[in-house]
Amino acid sequence: MHFTTADLSDGYPESVHVLEPLFRDYGASDHFSGPVETVQVFEDNALVRRTLEGKGDGRVLVVDGGGSLRCALVGGRLAQLARSNGWSGLLINGCVRDLVELARTPIGIRALNATPVRSSKEGKGSVGLALRFAGVVILPGQMLYADQDGTLLADRPLI
Repeated sequence: MHFTTADLSDGYPESVHVLEPLFRDYGASDHFSGPVETVQVFEDNALVRRTLEGKGDGRVLVVDGGGSLRCALVGGRLAQLARSNGWSGLLINGCVRDLVELARTPIGIRALNATPVRSSKEGKGSVGLALRFAGVVILPGQMLYADQDGTLLADRPLI
């Protein structure tokens, strides 16, 4: 499916919510879209893993890590797991690691930054909540569109 976020923003100005430009591209694909699934965690990626172990069906996993820059919530193994299970992308309000591996994995990955430190594995967090970061409210089931120009959300498919 071909789109540009600029065209979607121009064509549907009342229907899109544009995320603040806080995120860097880390995956091999800088162009991805899909229905949103949400996870909220803090410096613990066990629930992220558990979610990515399920079928992605072209969805985008949006992870609210509270904006923590102290540890990575996704690395090479989780990126490959996401790709293998059919997720189209990951948007992480936090950090990633294993940048060489991420750059080779054909999936969209956006995060605030990178750090070599791994997260805890306690399994704390929630799935399926409304999240608030980057100037928007992100709801499960919304459509996320991302490309080199930015990231936006819509309440319904636009293409």
